[in-house]
Amino acid sequence: MGNQKYILSYILAHMLSLTLSHTHTHTHTHTHTHTHTHTHTHTHTHTHVRVCARTHPHPHTHTHTHTHTHTHTHTHTHTHTHTHTHTHTHTHSF
Repeated sequence: MGNQKYILSYILAHMLSLTLSHTHTHTHTHTHTHTHTHTHTHTHTHTHVRVCARTHPHPHTHTHTHTHTHTHTHTHTHTHTHTHTHTHTHTHSF
């Protein structure tokens, strides 16, 4: 009977010590976003020459120039997240 009382008081004391332990956790999160944009431009020029023979014997030429421009834009986004966690534990014993 004496041993059971001793064990019970030990468990109560242990539970009491647990309730007197305080843990504080602080978490800081930093997020950095980097965006890179790349633009590529391609230009194609086509020239067409036509001879107008109806004005023979003085033919003349017509020159048509067509320019095509293609622009491609690529955007890359990089996100870096840093998390810092600080834990503080305070224990009060009697």
